[in-house]
Amino acid sequence: MSTILDTDICIIGGGIAGLWLNARLRKAGYSTLLVERGALGGGQSVKSQGIIHGGIKYALGGKLNAATEAIADMPSRWRSCLAGEGELDLSGVHVLSQHHYLWSPGSLISNLAGFFASKALRGRVDQVKGKALPTVFNDPGFKGKVYQLGELVLVVPDVVRRLAELAGDSLISDNNPHILRSANGDIAGLQLANTEIRAHRYVFTAGEGTEALLQDWGINEPAMQRRPLQMVLVKGANLPPLYAHCLGASPKPRLTVTTHPCDDGQWCWYLGGELAEQGVNQTPDVLIEQARRELRELLPWVDLNECQWTTLPVNRAEPAQSGLVRPDNAYVQPCRNALVSWPTKLALAPNLSDQVIQELERQQIAPGTQAPLPTDLPRPRVAEPLWDACFR
Repeated sequence: MSTILDTDICIIGGGIAGLWLNARLRKAGYSTLLVERGALGGGQSVKSQGIIHGGIKYALGGKLNAATEAIADMPSRWRSCLAGEGELDLSGVHVLSQHHYLWSPGSLISNLAGFFASKALRGRVDQVKGKALPTVFNDPGFKGKVYQLGELVLVVPDVVRRLAELAGDSLISDNNPHILRSANGDIAGLQLANTEIRAHRYVFTAGEGTEALLQDWGINEPAMQRRPLQMVLVKGANLPPLYAHCLGASPKPRLTVTTHPCDDGQWCWYLGGELAEQGVNQTPDVLIEQARRELRELLPWVDLNECQWTTLPVNRAEPAQSGLVRPDNAYVQPCRNALVSWPTKLALAPNLSDQVIQELERQQIAPGTQAPLPTDLPRPRVAEPLWDACFR
């Protein structure tokens, strides 16, 4: 016999989007249970670069657009939480860099100088020179320009760990949750190994795993799309800190680099941008060689001779869009007695929780009560940083 647990909201998927939503709902008085089949943050969250975007990289074509505006206030919301003053208390989460940067290896950025100086971007973008330059650019060989963005870079496992603390006893681990369907097509419950969860509403926040959940339920819409990447990781003892987009010839960053500490005291450069998009159909060896060439051309004074190299496939899971374009905002869609969601970007987790809470209020789903939970429920662990796992 399964133990039956009743709750206001059952969240399926324990990445940052699900954990953020869980914490917001609990703070608002809802009883919640969050089910994670693997490790917390172990999907897209831990594979992200940890950048809390303000949308500038989406405006490299020379003008602000819907994607830029949709995400513009996210850095300030996250900073407020990191200071312990926002909607959630994330004080104690480690910030890798208070700013992300945009750099040009030569004169290419001159075409956008007026755009970066425009009123629309005042306070979001500032050129930095001389001693204010990040250390990696303080070399006679650097002839480009550097702009400081109003964005920050976080240690993602720290964020996951803090959100797990805010979850209290609401987190459950189960490696094969199964959706029970009622006669009218609604979700009747979520069946775990020895437990059945019954909720007023179910929220899917499982990223790529949401597709299988919908199939298990027998629902075809909303559909999901995948936009794949193949990221490159470079590990070395003496890599200088670098948190920046490199401007290329297209409206997308030629290269996006973040730097992460490894458990053996070394550092890892995590490379995204067009390199990762174009590398999807390449073998790891070919992509690594391309990355070597890019870094030799862009940062020839950085010694990479003793570094280790590897690649990591990443699927960005999102609501299906015409032409596989990137959605501008987080996505929440009511579906019978569930809400299907994708954050689309790490930075948009607060926006996703806003949308869910607004929809619950619209549906008049108010906080109720919850009986004490059994103490023997299996609890999920926090995912290991991939900079350690990928080189083991």
